[in-house]
Amino acid sequence: MANLFLIQAITEALRQEMEADEDVILLGEDIGINGGVFRATDGLFKQFGPRRVVDTPLAESGIIGSAIGLAMAGLKPVPEIQFEGFLGPAYDQIVTHAARFRTRTRGRFTVPLTVRVPVGGGIHAPELHSDSPEAVYVHTPGLKVVMPSSAYDAKGLLISAIRDPDPVIFFEPKRIYRAFREEVPEEPYTIPIGQAKVIEEGTDVTVISWGASVVQCINALDELDLSVELIDLRTLYPLDVEAIRQSVSKTGRCVVVHEAPRTAGLGAEIATLVQEHCFEYLEAPVQRVTGFDTVMPYYKLELDYLPDTPRIVEAIGQIMAY
Repeated sequence: MANLFLIQAITEALRQEMEADEDVILLGEDIGINGGVFRATDGLFKQFGPRRVVDTPLAESGIIGSAIGLAMAGLKPVPEIQFEGFLGPAYDQIVTHAARFRTRTRGRFTVPLTVRVPVGGGIHAPELHSDSPEAVYVHTPGLKVVMPSSAYDAKGLLISAIRDPDPVIFFEPKRIYRAFREEVPEEPYTIPIGQAKVIEEGTDVTVISWGASVVQCINALDELDLSVELIDLRTLYPLDVEAIRQSVSKTGRCVVVHEAPRTAGLGAEIATLVQEHCFEYLEAPVQRVTGFDTVMPYYKLELDYLPDTPRIVEAIGQIMAY
């Protein structure tokens, strides 16, 4: 096995899928000779050339629009949007077109498109470079939404996304691109989209998270003398409702942790699912530890915005004391 950072696992997945299938092509800003803003495509231009690693103009709507056309023509494009804040200009193409073609054409056309997007705060970037918009795309029928929290999952999920016949938004938590290494198989493998992962089994309380916040939850577990079951959703749509139901039915308590704003965030949807499926088992109301209903603040206040270990520990303490 190779010992890889999350970003290296993504590069490996892209390389292996391009080697296996000549229909897989990449497009985006500075992804060619420069290897991408975070170097996710480093070395791929040299290996596969400009016909399969395409540098585009600074035009996100054009990148996604072109990728949709290529996908409908039989290719498997993997466009990169440099930062999640720039999904805005591409929103119309993703939501109005990519997400709807299967339904609009009664299944005659699908859009095998994987949109790679660095996401989230924690790297002290300026405005439009540190948002957490996953709920917007989870709320859009026709899209699958994925966000790994480890190198192993990133490789397996990205390969699954590229092979999927429908559009996938693949969010990459940039705060942990190079935070830690993990053993990753050298051969290609897949992880099913829609399947959550139990990172730690427990009986006292269920903690549900995804992306970079999973790492904060793991740190919080080290400070607790409790039996905590930690679930990494990995796929945000379709949600693994059964994994949530089984865990909360066992523990009777649930804390959801995410860095996106609180109002109408995915935590609200999960709390409702728990109420619908686990009401008779609940020992306490579902708790949420989230970002705030503001624009991600600059620099010095950024880490105050993001869920951290003390806030997670406090929420678990409150739900246990209820």
